[in-house]
Amino acid sequence: MRNTPTIFEFCKILGSIVKMKHYPIAISLFKRFDHVGIIPNIAAFNILLNCYCHLDQMHCAFSVLAKILKLGYDPDTITFTTLINGLCLNGDVKKALQFHDDLIRYGYQLDAITYGTLIKGLCKIGQTETATQLLSKIESKVMKPDVVMYTTIIDSLCKDKLITRALDLYSEMVVRGTSPNIFTYSSLMYGLCMVGRLKEATDLLSDMVMRNIDPNIYTFNTLVDAFFKEGRVKEAKSLLAVMIKAGLKPDVVTYNSLMDGYCLVNEVSKGKHLFSTMPQMGVTPNVRSYNIIIKGLCELKMVDEAMNLFKEMQCKSMTPNTVTYSSLIDGLCKSGRISHAWKLLDEMHDRGQPADVITYTSLLDALCKNQQLDEATALLKKIEDQGIQPNVHTYTVLIRGLSNIGRVETAKQVFQHFLIKGYHPNVWICNAMIWGLCKVDSFDQALALKSKMEENHCLPDAVTFETIIRALLEKNKNEDAEKLLNEMIARGLLNMSLSH
Repeated sequence: MRNTPTIFEFCKILGSIVKMKHYPIAISLFKRFDHVGIIPNIAAFNILLNCYCHLDQMHCAFSVLAKILKLGYDPDTITFTTLINGLCLNGDVKKALQFHDDLIRYGYQLDAITYGTLIKGLCKIGQTETATQLLSKIESKVMKPDVVMYTTIIDSLCKDKLITRALDLYSEMVVRGTSPNIFTYSSLMYGLCMVGRLKEATDLLSDMVMRNIDPNIYTFNTLVDAFFKEGRVKEAKSLLAVMIKAGLKPDVVTYNSLMDGYCLVNEVSKGKHLFSTMPQMGVTPNVRSYNIIIKGLCELKMVDEAMNLFKEMQCKSMTPNTVTYSSLIDGLCKSGRISHAWKLLDEMHDRGQPADVITYTSLLDALCKNQQLDEATALLKKIEDQGIQPNVHTYTVLIRGLSNIGRVETAKQVFQHFLIKGYHPNVWICNAMIWGLCKVDSFDQALALKSKMEENHCLPDAVTFETIIRALLEKNKNEDAEKLLNEMIARGLLNMSLSH
């Protein structure tokens, strides 16, 4: 244009392009400034820095900083925060901390956004302890930490299930005059719900109301989901009523939590009813919605109805994921339709959906129940060859299947392979192996494995004792059985056994 606009107008254009994440285009346009005689200002340089940071070209970003200094501009807090954020985004948090220390040494002042960025970077890579130390340092030497800094650390602690420490930091924050916000409460509620401390989570809801902070849909969804997962349907419904009364409309996440909760307490019909009413309420079911109902139907062996929903998904151009296929394959296997399960596995591969350990374990379980143990053993090898890590349940299923038909030596080899692979045995796999050993009267080996469990901090349970005691009694080894029974009583496991 004649009468070239000011640099501020060009910064607006560049800023808009960056918001759309077209970083290379913004860099290309910036480079044209020289050719048309436009002199960039510090704001323009900051935009350029931001582009290089998002493209993981930190050497270019620091070259821009060098140019800023060479041209005699004063870098501002946005400049430094952008560089620190770039280092954190690209996983160089250690360099970000070092850069921060260099800036302080040279006398530059940083603001709350800079420190918030550093704390976020540290928490993202699991360095929550370092972030907490930085928070203390900020408070004692630099400025009063703001709610964002506190909330970022609280959120990280909650995700690590360090709920007591998160609550302590929350209390410290309030005592020091920083008011919590909706995100602080949401993080704490999520953490408390994760560890089953639902009473404290609902108490926080009351605390929010007292502070005139309106709970949002995420807050209620977190609580409703947690109560349903605990099987506490009445409390979940009460919370839903409070949410609707507060003027919040249930969304797809709310419906998914409700349906999942009903399926967990074997009320799949209620889950289905909710699923069918979602469109009438202006809520569109997503892939997770279908997965919840498909899984619930498959667990009740209503596989044909689940397959109809699967076809409905495809008709609506929704892409079934690994969870969808795994649920259907599991349902088909448990219904004895193994050939259909294999066919669906082939379709899954053809559609580019990778099968996971859960998918293969369902097939392996079906093979074992069908006494196709050679095929099951071959499948385990195939899983490992594909780079999929079998889990403890996978090995337990195979060991139980082999023991069932008396192939205990092979089961022992599988158990040994499991240990060589570096897996940590749990009580389930040990009990499966002990059951197999007792079946062929290898009592010494069964008792040795029971002792080994304790050495590996995997405590025998009532089933462990009961399995060996029953086998000993069947062989009239009453004295040995009585000795184990006394040990069981001393451990307080007899009542658990009776309850089973």
